[in-house]
Amino acid sequence: MSILIKPIITEKATADAELNNRYGFIVNPKANKVEIKKAVEATYEVSVLKVRTLNVRPDRSTRYTKTGIQTGKTNAYKKAIVQVAEGDEIDFYNNIQD
Repeated sequence: MSILIKPIITEKATADAELNNRYGFIVNPKANKVEIKKAVEATYEVSVLKVRTLNVRPDRSTRYTKTGIQTGKTNAYKKAIVQVAEGDEIDFYNNIQD
């Protein structure tokens, strides 16, 4: 079971990383805080101080079309906000090649 699915790279998450040493990840919905902490420490070789998790609910939408009402929803997922120790940092862009 893979714990970390992908990092969250948004404007808000990048500002939080620069100012407060907090990084966001989309994680496996069955993973707990201890497993997330171990996975981040093993993958990025940083020391984790705090892990906060939240379950993001699906967004529901309704469209009115010629053929009738179409309903849909996005996928639900689990998000983790990880605070690393002062002086440590995670570089998401170090493996990008041209």
